[in-house]
Amino acid sequence: MSSWLAVKAPHLFEELLLPEPVRTTLRRTSLQANPPHLLLSGPSGVGKTAVVRLLARQVLGPSWEARTHILQARDLARSAGAMSKFETFLRPEGSGSEDTLAGRTSLDAFDHTFSKVDAATPPPAGEESTHDSDARAPVSRLIVIEDADHLGTIRQSYLRRMMEISSGSARFIFTAHTPSRMIEALRSRTQHIRLPRSSRSMIEQRLNQIVDEEGIRPVRGIIGDIAHVASGNLRKAIFITELLATRDLLDDRKNLQHLLSATSLREIQRILEEALRNRVHEWKWEKEGTKNMRVLKGAMGILDTIMAEHHLEAEEVVTHFHRVLTEGRLHLDDALLSEILVSLSRCDVALRRSMQGRIELERFLFEVAAIGQHMNAAKAS
Repeated sequence: MSSWLAVKAPHLFEELLLPEPVRTTLRRTSLQANPPHLLLSGPSGVGKTAVVRLLARQVLGPSWEARTHILQARDLARSAGAMSKFETFLRPEGSGSEDTLAGRTSLDAFDHTFSKVDAATPPPAGEESTHDSDARAPVSRLIVIEDADHLGTIRQSYLRRMMEISSGSARFIFTAHTPSRMIEALRSRTQHIRLPRSSRSMIEQRLNQIVDEEGIRPVRGIIGDIAHVASGNLRKAIFITELLATRDLLDDRKNLQHLLSATSLREIQRILEEALRNRVHEWKWEKEGTKNMRVLKGAMGILDTIMAEHHLEAEEVVTHFHRVLTEGRLHLDDALLSEILVSLSRCDVALRRSMQGRIELERFLFEVAAIGQHMNAAKAS
């Protein structure tokens, strides 16, 4: 069964949970004969991925999926040989080849009916884009870099050169949580569209619409509670509502509190506990299929898992750390707690200047481990 995040995804620009001026800008941009490169910025869960999908469908027509190429920069940054994988994505024939993904054209760009693809969804702007054969060649493909603010300056500079040289028939779309982490040379070559957080009332209205379509009758007040804890993150709100509905837990408002207590905060607490035991990095061999794989465990292993599963940004993890520490869940003495909170404040400041949030969190956890070891040694003496 498909997730509500897929089934309930918008098909038209007017269905996006965004202010009318933003929706109008997106619609007008998608209908341009020569659309610009785009930078879509905004916090988690506001609809950046949904906007990319609608733009691709409008600009490229019914065959958009075959001509839209997506790279997740955050996953790339966590893998070995990141630069090599990045170059392979942009130069499929090899780093020494002049053939680039951005330079490839497609007959579908000139005639949307060439591949005879049936339109699975309607044109998001309400009408199909048209192309004047006497004008500049239409957009042949879209190259999407999600979480581009995690690319780093070297890969961003590589992209800048490619945009200048070989993107005549292609357009780049970047999504970012913190656009200031992108180099000015890239930002100046894009049209920047900011997507604001959805208001609580807008999220509550959307959730009520979804449960009505599903024939679900939740207890009074729980939809408003979900909209409140989502804090403007529509994706999170829909995910929580679906999870509770699947388990028949929308009949009691306490179930939401139990769910929140049992997920992220408990895992965040485990991260700090592992760090205090000086287990920031702990590698174990696990069997995956017929192979033994070396898997990262310990505090960093848990951190990587929850950031991926819950789509958490480094700044959100810091907020959760602070909540766990100040609520007394770890039962730490005042001296130890004070040192950890000071370290966390330094991490929070560093995140505002850094493009590598995971590195700053890792540094914080090593400091927690050192604080824990120092305190234990002091007690022992």
